[in-house]
Amino acid sequence: MDFLPFHQDMRDLGATLRGETHDFGDTLRGEMRDLGATLRQEMRDGQEDLRQEMRGLESTLRVEMRALNDETRREMRDLNEDTKNQMRVLHEDVIDRISRIGEGAPRPRRRRK
Repeated sequence: MDFLPFHQDMRDLGATLRGETHDFGDTLRGEMRDLGATLRQEMRDGQEDLRQEMRGLESTLRVEMRALNDETRREMRDLNEDTKNQMRVLHEDVIDRISRIGEGAPRPRRRRK
């Protein structure tokens, strides 16, 4: 039995298989390169969309913060006004009490010369 033709067929099949594998690798690399470029472009587009959305949210957030700041200032002014009114009432009460204490006290005597 002669194995030489069988051996040659195996060599030919190996060479063919190596060529097909090489071609498949080149095709696969090309597809991966294209997919990588597509993915990068989609990511850039997504980033730009995200930036636009964040800019919109930023302006909305600023408006809400300004409104909350104004509301806080208004509440603080009202509380300050209430505090001033309470202080005024307490002051008047203290002055009234002091004057009552003074009315009940004997008057200081004058020294004789």
